[in-house]
Formats: sequence, structure tokens, C-alpha cells
Amino acid sequence: MSHDTPRRHSVVTRDTRETQIQVELTLDGTGKTSISTGIGFLDHMLTAWAYHGAFDLSLTCEGDLHIDQHHTVEDCGIALGQAILEAVRPRTQLVRYGFWLLPMDETLARVALDLSGRAFLHFEVPWHPQLGAGTYDYHLTREFFWGVARAAHMTLHVDVVTPGNNHHMCEAVFKGFGRALRGAVQIDPARPAGEIPSTKGDL
Repeated sequence: MSHDTPRRHSVVTRDTRETQIQVELTLDGTGKTSISTGIGFLDHMLTAWAYHGAFDLSLTCEGDLHIDQHHTVEDCGIALGQAILEAVRPRTQLVRYGFWLLPMDETLARVALDLSGRAFLHFEVPWHPQLGAGTYDYHLTREFFWGVARAAHMTLHVDVVTPGNNHHMCEAVFKGFGRALRGAVQIDPARPAGEIPSTKGDL
């Protein structure tokens, strides 16, 4: 982005009987974060996502963690997806597609996405039984990314092609998603200003 181009920014509030979430997202940022979800590991993953995507992210969530983590994890994904959708509108002059292979020690994650206007998630991560791995429920990660894809109207494919421990697999997925989205939201210099990146002329 040039110094004269406004930074792409969104503010989203999601308020339900299960969670109260506020998100502020700047796509053209530097990776600054302020995150509090009540789940320390999710905070860590969102921090990694924002840093490697060079997105500025503020996200707070008050959720019904006395029940379990499901509503908090899923709803944070939905709210983040809504923030991404608002920040990329009207989707003009975008690269649109993003792809990244992310190694994390013994683990290799593959993330590919299309800001297509169509919600789809393919998610294949071979989680191990959670024994002594802290309190985060890794199986909810799929719910997080389905929330993102659905709310952002995004086609998203996530695979761990070389498995490892749960922490490394999850971190590789979040970092890979940050890098892939960073590529997709870049302004494409080959496209004229105002052009939608589709032969249909619409996304």
C-alpha cells in the first residue's frame, strides 16, 4: 500500500447469549495485537496469525467457558471472518488467491484460499488424543476455521501433510493461514483500479 492509500480496516461486534466479542482488524498493518478470549492457547494462535499476516488485530471475547470452549472458539472464528469480509470489501484489485506451505519443526501444514464470495472449508488435521497437552480442545480448531470461512465468504483448504504433535500442527495451520491470507489481500498491480478479480465481473 502506498502512503496515500487508506488502510483497509473493520470493526465488528458480535453479541449473543453465549459470547460477546469485539474485533478490530487492519489488513495493512504490522502485526500488532491485543487479544483476550479467555483461552490462552487461542490467544497465542491468533497472535501468531496476525503477526505472520502483518495484520493489526484487537479481539476480546467474554464467553460461556463455564460450559466448555466450543462457543468461544467458534464465535471468535465467525467474528474474525466478518471482520475480514468487511475489510476486503469491495474486493477490487485483489490478488484474491493465497497459498502457503508452513513448516513447524516436524510438521508441515498446507493452506490455500480463495476470496471467492463462496463459503467452503476442507480441513484435514490428524489430531492425537489430548493427553497432558494443556486445556485447549484441538478438535475445535475446525469449528474456528469453518466460522472464518463461512463469515468471510471464503473458500479455504487446510491440510497437515506431515503430522506432528498437536501444538505444532495447530500453530503451523494458524501461521500458514496468516501468510496465505496476507498474499490474497494484496493489491494486484496488474489489475486496474476498481476491477473485481473475476471473469464474471463479480464475487
